[in-house]
Amino acid sequence: MLDSTLLLAFILGFFILAFIMKRKETMKTVLMSSYTKNLHIPLPPGPVSWPLIGNLPEIVGKKQPVYRWIHSLMKELNTDIACIRFASTYVIPITSPRIARAILKKQDSIFASRPLTMGTEYSSGGYLTIAVTPQGEQWKKMRRVVASHVTSQKSFELMHNKRTEEADYLVRCINNNCVKNQSVIDLRLAVRQYSGNVARKMLLGVRHFGKGSEDGYGPGFEEIEHLDSLFTVLTHLYAFVLSDYVPCLRFLDLEGHEKILSGAMKTVSKYSDRLIDERILKWRDEKMKEPQDFLDMLISVKDCNGNPTLSDEEIKAQITDLMLATVDNPSNAAEWAMAEMINEPSIMQKAVEEIDRVVGKDRLVLESDLPNLSYVKACAREAFRLHPVAPFNLPHMSTADAVVDGYFIPKGSHVLISRMGIGRNPNVWEKPLKFDPERHLKANINVELHDPDLNIISFSTGRRGCMGANIGSAMTYMLLARLIQGFSWSPVPGESKIDVSEGKSDLFMAKPLHAVATPRLAPQVYSI
Repeated sequence: MLDSTLLLAFILGFFILAFIMKRKETMKTVLMSSYTKNLHIPLPPGPVSWPLIGNLPEIVGKKQPVYRWIHSLMKELNTDIACIRFASTYVIPITSPRIARAILKKQDSIFASRPLTMGTEYSSGGYLTIAVTPQGEQWKKMRRVVASHVTSQKSFELMHNKRTEEADYLVRCINNNCVKNQSVIDLRLAVRQYSGNVARKMLLGVRHFGKGSEDGYGPGFEEIEHLDSLFTVLTHLYAFVLSDYVPCLRFLDLEGHEKILSGAMKTVSKYSDRLIDERILKWRDEKMKEPQDFLDMLISVKDCNGNPTLSDEEIKAQITDLMLATVDNPSNAAEWAMAEMINEPSIMQKAVEEIDRVVGKDRLVLESDLPNLSYVKACAREAFRLHPVAPFNLPHMSTADAVVDGYFIPKGSHVLISRMGIGRNPNVWEKPLKFDPERHLKANINVELHDPDLNIISFSTGRRGCMGANIGSAMTYMLLARLIQGFSWSPVPGESKIDVSEGKSDLFMAKPLHAVATPRLAPQVYSI
């Protein structure tokens, strides 16, 4: 029997040969033009590739995820920029802030597009949204709408009470469990549902799709299923699927990704589309006139003729896009930060003392307190650095040949800025694998998640930088501050430390964080 890798190579070679023969002359002309023009400029270092199929066999059947193979390859090559060829696509991973700045700042116009992938097609409703849609008129249109009506400072302030309400709800839920002698808290569930609640409240105006849990505290089945589906989409959004590089193989769905993604997106739509349809109808019947949430804002946008700017499909796709962009980073950063801080009581104590000094113990932390909570914010920033939610940013695609750091980057290349590689780069950070918030505390410098120098990748920068950095930052800081202020935390009985191992296939904690919570404020504070 043939080795599975060789068998796959044979199958891929057969399909790719048929695909390439059809476009042979066109591709030859384009490649020879680029090669002749840049004969003296090398590609970034990378592995030797197979004819036609490139390095696809190297990533098929491996026990480790592709992103780990890429990072180990770059370490072996001792390089911060590499070139890996998957079929006819050049994939360029980058682990250096300096090179990232060259791409996202100096040559942003060339690298501002996105590649077409199966995952992004599903998540964007067929490329109707802002995050993953390639550069073009649709992207420009959605970018204008989102910038003006969703991520503006006015909108941020309008949603303030909704964010605060969900932060209050989080504390009450945990305290209610403690009162019922259920002091072991599933913190992954708590922080993810906080993020989900904030997203649902700001985007759709609801906390629950159903009735919530039986006791009125915490999520119900609907919210858990909805959030799990969102994280499934995020996990598979850019997963090095074979058909992304060899489109003629998509109908085979060899890895099963399309089946998983389509199912997850159906679940997300099942819960949100009904609410969106109902709200659109209310606006058309003039039963609503003033926006109460982001959905209202998207519905109420008019063009110069007074007609709706966005179609129903665009609204639904953009709501999902914003939901995906909201739920992952705050919850992931808070879970990792809490695990690391429980394991390092001295770090937790410094954060507690700062909150008690700035806020006191007679009321809960508010967003207005955050500018004065530098140490707490440094803990969140350190979690972003050491424990990013994903190994890479969403890929950038070059729209023209370019030269970066002395290397030739062909038009159409997929450029991957590594959150993991930059955040753990030993040339940038001393003891990069150590959780040390104080590395971010510098005299007279306000600590923020956004890093314009790209020494950590939080909200990125340039045309494709996250437009909701103010929302993401406020959610992350408040979530972490409320957990630290409201409760003392310790490992579950029988354990002296939290296991901070990463998952085998992703960068989440291998085991959901469970810890013992003990209320540290007066009982009346939790009910305010």
